Amino acid sequence: QVQLVESGGGLVQAGGSLRLSCAASGRIDSLKAMGWYRQAPGKQRELVATITIDGRPNYVDVVRGRFTISRDNGKNTVYLQMNSLKPEDTAVYYCRADLTLGVVYWGQGTQVTVSS
Repeated sequence: QVQLVESGGGLVQAGGSLRLSCAASGRIDSLKAMGWYRQAPGKQRELVATITIDGRPNYVDVVRGRFTISRDNGKNTVYLQMNSLKPEDTAVYYCRADLTLGVVYWGQGTQVTVSS
């Protein structure tokens, strides 16, 4: 079992910044990658960014250049720094941990609201 605890969501004006954190605990020895996904009302959950255990990031095009994913292996925590936020970034953001053998864990989600 892996537990993921997210924090850092909130309300921000367009053009502002937020930093999300996701702390992992439990059976993290088999972690391959962690990432952030988001789900806006009435839409499917979508990939935002991922980072492998050795630090290789990947971004969806709509956030590339505005968002930065990073990880602190010592704290088993992954971060998502979100700059130049837009109203269309409004969503519930979920942390995801990918383990070996295709096992996936999700966090509970944190709301990000960007006002225009």
